[in-house]
Amino acid sequence: MAKTKTDEISVEEKLKALFELQQVDSKIDKIRTVRGELPLEVRDLEDLVAGLETRITNYSEELKKLEESITEKKNVIKDAQALIKKYETQQGKVRNNREYDAITKEIEFQNLEIQLAEKRIKEYKANILAKKEVIDASEEDFKDRQKDLKIKKKELDDIVAETEKEEATLIKKSKTSEAIIEERLLNAYKRLRSNVVNGLGVVTVERDACGGCFNKIPPQRHLDIKMHKKVIVCEHCGRILVDADILTGKAERV
Repeated sequence: MAKTKTDEISVEEKLKALFELQQVDSKIDKIRTVRGELPLEVRDLEDLVAGLETRITNYSEELKKLEESITEKKNVIKDAQALIKKYETQQGKVRNNREYDAITKEIEFQNLEIQLAEKRIKEYKANILAKKEVIDASEEDFKDRQKDLKIKKKELDDIVAETEKEEATLIKKSKTSEAIIEERLLNAYKRLRSNVVNGLGVVTVERDACGGCFNKIPPQRHLDIKMHKKVIVCEHCGRILVDADILTGKAERV
């Protein structure tokens, strides 16, 4: 079977590439974390502003309907008053008590209609005052949130402008390191990164312990790591372990 380009590279070079890749990816993670919080804040503010706008629109529509209802009730009162005037005129022309009583009942009914309409108008007006208070508060909140949104959007735009170039450079470096790492090892590294909170798939040995989970590493295993001759993973967390001097090219010799 023909050797691939990655087969010709030593384990030490692969470990260096892995460690460099981790360092670059960690920087990219940091940029995206800083930038990643702001879009969420912007989105939340956009949702809040949209919600307030909808609320104001809905309450304004309700106010319009209440005003229309008041006009409708005023017309009911006007019509009832006209009927009462008509019935009172008819009362003077009745021929018997039965007709008089019938007209009197009609007048009483129209007076009840007027009273009910006036009661409804009072209720509508009280409702209008309450809704106007809510609208005024919502409009004030709406203006404040719009200001906050404008500030957050500018913050986000500034950070994106500042980090775009740096991120593009880091991504290019990441791809360069990936190119010299065999697929199986690269996939293992990516899988490790995705399974841990801090995204560290490759860690150095610190004070004879794994730099990821901080469990102690046996002396012989530590020596093997310093040799840079094979890929060694932590027995506890599965992270790939490298010596802190890996990038300086200092390896223990036997």
